Amino acid sequence: MKYVIGIDLGTSAVKVILVNQQGEVCQEVSKAYPLLQPQSGYSEQDPESWVEQTAAALGELMATSGVRPEDVEGLSYSGQMHGLVLLNEQRQVLRNAILWNDTRTTPQCRQITDALGDDLLRITKNAALEGFTLPKILWVMQHEPDVFRQARCFLLPKDYLRFRMTGVVCMEFSDAAGTLMLDVADAHWSKEICDRFEIPDHLCPPLVESCAEVGTLLPEFAERVGLRPETKVFAGGADNACGAVGAGILSPGATLCSIGTSGVVLSYEDDATKDYRGKVHFFNHAQSNAYYSMGVTLAAGFSLSWFRDTFARNESFEALVAEVGSTPIGSNGLLFTPYLVGERTPHADSVIRGSFIGVDGSHRRSDFVRAVMEGITFSLHESIEIFRREGKRVDTIVSIGGGAKNDDWLQMQADIFNATVLKLANEQGPGMGAAVIAACGCGWFNSLADCANAFIRVAKAFHPVAEHVERYRELYRAYTEVYPATRSISERLQPFRR
Repeated sequence: MKYVIGIDLGTSAVKVILVNQQGEVCQEVSKAYPLLQPQSGYSEQDPESWVEQTAAALGELMATSGVRPEDVEGLSYSGQMHGLVLLNEQRQVLRNAILWNDTRTTPQCRQITDALGDDLLRITKNAALEGFTLPKILWVMQHEPDVFRQARCFLLPKDYLRFRMTGVVCMEFSDAAGTLMLDVADAHWSKEICDRFEIPDHLCPPLVESCAEVGTLLPEFAERVGLRPETKVFAGGADNACGAVGAGILSPGATLCSIGTSGVVLSYEDDATKDYRGKVHFFNHAQSNAYYSMGVTLAAGFSLSWFRDTFARNESFEALVAEVGSTPIGSNGLLFTPYLVGERTPHADSVIRGSFIGVDGSHRRSDFVRAVMEGITFSLHESIEIFRREGKRVDTIVSIGGGAKNDDWLQMQADIFNATVLKLANEQGPGMGAAVIAACGCGWFNSLADCANAFIRVAKAFHPVAEHVERYRELYRAYTEVYPATRSISERLQPFRR
């Protein structure tokens, strides 16, 4: 039996999975690393922690799986998007990585919008938001000029990890699309954007396809983790693109709901001229000559993690949500908006903050938990509403991530989205997408779609209940009124935050 490895470099941990030729996950290992938040709005990580914890995870995977190194044919990557890693001439890291959920770059976003105007959407298909990479580059240029003068290359998180494992510097299109520097339709770095902001050509790494074989493992790294130096390494993809691959979102009409730290609603696109006018993101897919549109909730799973860590620290997520099924729709009149770190879709707003609306003395913890889950799902539904208003049909949605681990939440998604929601039997999120890329790269299948069809199995379908759909529609209307009602209050409270 032959195997491939999928490496998913997330925001809080790296997860590695060992997958055989039948698509079965034979072993998985996860290793956490810290998030550095030196002040409000800042979110950074030490790239060395990615390398160390990935090496530890791979070493444990090989030691505990019983699989021979020669039977592992290849590996690939999924990675958190947008994070800025700057390297000097010696390919050494110049500063901590600035992550996707860092919100310090609002002035730089305004600068980009003012400088490019309509050309920004024409070239990149996306509006300037704090999460993207270009605003981070401009922030370093303006606030750390000595660091920027030394920079010779920038990479995204998984691309830096791959460089440390192979010695090869490159970036693939699905992740490059999230930098705000890629011409998405023509798939090349935009000289117009780079020239406008005086970004030298050498800063942008070579571009490759997601399934491209970029090299093999460095001998010292291979020996450290128990793999062969000859193990093939494939470029991989952005976490959302890989999540789509791993869920079979590889044809028109296919839609994904993924709830991790952030949450996304993602839909396959095959037309590079599709214009959402910046209402949702539009990125290159991991599949060649394909794209995906995507709405983002910044604090999806993070909202539930925050609630648990703040009010139920000693309980597991399973115990926390166990009572949700006994709490009625609407959480006994309690609404939650998941704007804990600002919001992205449909409100591109780094200042807005979350709220509980309707709290009274009769509410119990289970009401708050259900309200958090409903609020997250309402936020994701706002993206689905955008797709539908633009003429996209959304009637079947594959759900992955934390939102797919609880049947009550899956039924909630079906009722709020008014669509059939599918739960996968072997859901591994973006890590499975990375494994599919490696399997296809190794020649096990002729295409990503063929591999996904062989690997992916549906475990259960959740259908919308008409009565629930109507009740949620009424509640959703109230939810959409909270943002405009609290926007100015959040702004007035900003000086009081740490």
